[in-house]
Amino acid sequence: MELRPDEISYLIKNQISNYKNSLNFTDVGKVVSVGDGIAKLHGLSSCMSGELLEFSNGVYGMALNLEKDFVGAVLLGSDQGIKEGDSVRGTGRIVSVPVGDGLLGRVVNALGLPIDGKGDISYKETRPIEMQSAGIIERKSVNRPLETGIKAIDSMIPIGKGQRELIIGDRQTGKTTICVDTIINQKGKGVICIYVAIGQKRSTVANIARILEKNGAMDYTIIVSATASELSPLQYIAPYAGCSMGEHFMYNGKDVLCVYDDLSKHAVAYRALSLLLKRPPGREAYPGDVFYLHSRLLERSANLNKENGGGSLTALPIIETQSGDVSAYIPTNVISITDGQIFLETELFNSGIRPAVNPGISVSRVGGSAQIKAMKKVSSSLKLLYSQYRELQAFAQFGSDLDKDTKDRLSQGERIIEVLKQSQNKSVSIEHQVIIIYAVTNNLLTDIDVDDIRKFEYELYDFIDENHSEIISSINTSKEFSDENKEITRKIILEFVKKYKNDKK
Repeated sequence: MELRPDEISYLIKNQISNYKNSLNFTDVGKVVSVGDGIAKLHGLSSCMSGELLEFSNGVYGMALNLEKDFVGAVLLGSDQGIKEGDSVRGTGRIVSVPVGDGLLGRVVNALGLPIDGKGDISYKETRPIEMQSAGIIERKSVNRPLETGIKAIDSMIPIGKGQRELIIGDRQTGKTTICVDTIINQKGKGVICIYVAIGQKRSTVANIARILEKNGAMDYTIIVSATASELSPLQYIAPYAGCSMGEHFMYNGKDVLCVYDDLSKHAVAYRALSLLLKRPPGREAYPGDVFYLHSRLLERSANLNKENGGGSLTALPIIETQSGDVSAYIPTNVISITDGQIFLETELFNSGIRPAVNPGISVSRVGGSAQIKAMKKVSSSLKLLYSQYRELQAFAQFGSDLDKDTKDRLSQGERIIEVLKQSQNKSVSIEHQVIIIYAVTNNLLTDIDVDDIRKFEYELYDFIDENHSEIISSINTSKEFSDENKEITRKIILEFVKKYKNDKK
């Protein structure tokens, strides 16, 4: 075969003209020490705070401490295969989680990986777990109700879309139940729900998933699980991961409800990390930035204006108190961040008043603007009547001779308490709530025995649905409770009271 010089020179010139001199730099460091899920690294000169780091054995970590010569990282997996001298590579990206419709109906861990045994999750986008919250210009005031289906809350402590309402109380007072019932009540209302379990037992999370599945709520719900048996870093990032999943839907114009259960355990996990990273401890051994830990999470809740899609993200953080002490460090921090709190009392819970909401120290700073006009109208006097009853009840224990007015108030108060009682997973529509609260605040249930109130209530709903459905549809469409409707409702209730008493005889 003959070699032709002109061909060779043409090939060489072609190679030279197409030659690209590019170097790919990768930030690589070394492990100085490792233990207790914390790695001290050297050599990662361009590392960012919160950056995802990859160790030589495939385990990932997250950079939290950026010091002069070292980087303190928390491991998002086991530290078993990592030893001193191993290489570690910076990925150049912040810890991110998958987002989108593919996550609905699934149980995932804090990194967005499926743990429900239903196969892989299909997703097109990821979103960093830490994002800047929406600015003031992008928001509008909270003016649409997020109906919980719980009479005591929707009437006295209303929650609006885009609000942050704290659920606070001792253990075993029904905090999680309120949130699960609220998720179930969003069925058919176009609200996407995210339940973040932080430091819970696996059996508890499995039970919640089963309840939601049974009530058909998993179709629009994502469960993010970082249980007590998982690493502190995963418990630490779980609420931020859940919030990012919710923000994706919010910026696409949808309404989202995020439940963080609970932020007390989240603060404990962060305290463990901070102490291991040798950050200086402050009050109750929490680090100095524990307030910022929760404020940067809860500030991401918003009700966006129309120019930004009109979506909303409502947060229901849960805080567990010790012996009802709301003045402890973490409870006061979160109370000061949120737009109100629902306080659940052990005493009420044990006396059979469930949900055990104490309206005296529970408050919604959004107030009536998060209620439909009909509910606002009928419930305006409810909190006052309830408080007066509680005060008179304490006073009446000491006196035997009570005047008629006091007896009437006590009688009405007993019926109010009974009306506000509600079974687990038994949501009540806002139209039915308006009717029963109108009945009890206007003394229309005086002839019904206290023990029969709950039975009477559900029979009244059925009676109205079957024979007077126009009242329900009128409240539903107009959101008003006109004087005409009031008068018709009054007659219907009195008619049913008479019928109920006759049937009982």
